[in-house]
Amino acid sequence: MASSPEEIAKHKKAYKAVGIALLVFTCVTVSLGAFPIFDFGLPGATWEDFVIGLLVATVKASLVALVFMHLNHEKTLVYKFLIFTFCFALSLMALTLFAGWDPIKEAFETVRTNGFPSLKS
Repeated sequence: MASSPEEIAKHKKAYKAVGIALLVFTCVTVSLGAFPIFDFGLPGATWEDFVIGLLVATVKASLVALVFMHLNHEKTLVYKFLIFTFCFALSLMALTLFAGWDPIKEAFETVRTNGFPSLKS
């Protein structure tokens, strides 16, 4: 912890800089979703938009965790838990992504649109 006035002033500068960066990244996030000029790929929500949005959110979360939660001065065990949590969250996102390529869903959609082939004569 900071004990001298100079160290406290240094921490205040870091907090202000991170606060301004968070404000800027929040404006970037809003502008990516609100203005069509920042729409990457086809019109509407595409995978490029989601990747850019997740990258901006990752940067913002990293800034909050490192500076405001004081994780930039932690021991290595905390980093091991953070890496495990990140890998777990990434795997959950991958499972959600893989659900779009589910062959059972494709078969269901085919049956729903074409009907059962065994019932047709």
